[in-house]
Amino acid sequence: MKDTQLAQISLTKDVTGAIANPIYLSTAYQHPHLGQSTGYDYTRTKNPTRSAFEESFAKLEGGIASFATSSGMAAVQLICNLFQPGDEILVAFDLYGGTFRLFDFYEKQYGIKFKYVDFLNYQEVVDSITPNTKALFIEPISNPQMIEIDVEPYYILSQKHHLLTIIDNTFLTPYLSTPLEEGADIVLHSATKYIGGHNDVLAGVVTVKDEALAEQLGQLHNMIGATLSPIDSYLLQRGLKTLHLRIERSEANAKKLAERCKVSNAIDEVLYSGKTGMLSLRLNKDFSVAKFLENLEICIFAESLGGTETFITFPYTQTHVDMPDEEKDKRGIDEYLIRLSIGIEDYNDIESDILRALENSKVGVIS
Repeated sequence: MKDTQLAQISLTKDVTGAIANPIYLSTAYQHPHLGQSTGYDYTRTKNPTRSAFEESFAKLEGGIASFATSSGMAAVQLICNLFQPGDEILVAFDLYGGTFRLFDFYEKQYGIKFKYVDFLNYQEVVDSITPNTKALFIEPISNPQMIEIDVEPYYILSQKHHLLTIIDNTFLTPYLSTPLEEGADIVLHSATKYIGGHNDVLAGVVTVKDEALAEQLGQLHNMIGATLSPIDSYLLQRGLKTLHLRIERSEANAKKLAERCKVSNAIDEVLYSGKTGMLSLRLNKDFSVAKFLENLEICIFAESLGGTETFITFPYTQTHVDMPDEEKDKRGIDEYLIRLSIGIEDYNDIESDILRALENSKVGVIS
């Protein structure tokens, strides 16, 4: 069912018979009469191409409204504007460095408190709730430690304490998980990643299931103006059509690689949830991350994830560079940790490239 839904997402039903949804570049729309509208007035407020994506994505998520933003961080920022000075949000301890940076800014600039807790320890989360707590913010599979959190108990806890549960579902995507149907209030994605899937679009998306929350976010989305362009909206629709195929292939490749890396003497730790194409490796201290990256020929040293190509990222100086060293140390983000987004290439090519690069990365060995 979901495979078919993805493959046929945003099919047009107009008189032309066009299969691909059109790209509406117009920024303004003519009014039939004074006080009348076609439903489209100004493209920041509403655009037909963006609406086609948002409506399709909301249906995919099991929500009532989606809001496509100009980046994944714009999606996080949109949600931050729901809160007021003095409000407190409990945040899963291990998370994307850009989110940490934005939360730090909102705390210093606007007085919203972000408290980092271990969501593997249910009692710690319960004990951390105060009268000022308004929400829980969770990455179900954390970035970059790949810690999998059982979120179901927190849906129940949030309902009990009248909190919002916010899920960053970038790694899992609606193909592997639909948190809104399970009990979440807000789901966000960096749509730059698996949703777009081809490393050619910068985007984010926020989806909700509550009408009042949808109205509030809709007003903020229009007012702030970090909305997605028509062309990028079209690219997200195109990417969704193959999401299931890409996820299945990258996940299959990642599972094989994780098993193979467990027996490599160059690797001290394999961090993999068993889901998605995302895993992290901690190299043995006798091996150099810099030399490993320099010796790659097929896999790509780059700072993103979720595309067709295998990307390898060094969180210490890339995704988490702005996180203070003491915070990185607490999270195990050191100079030996690398994050891999496994692509859809032939598995044997991925494995041979990584193993060869590891062999040539031993400290003191001239490659």
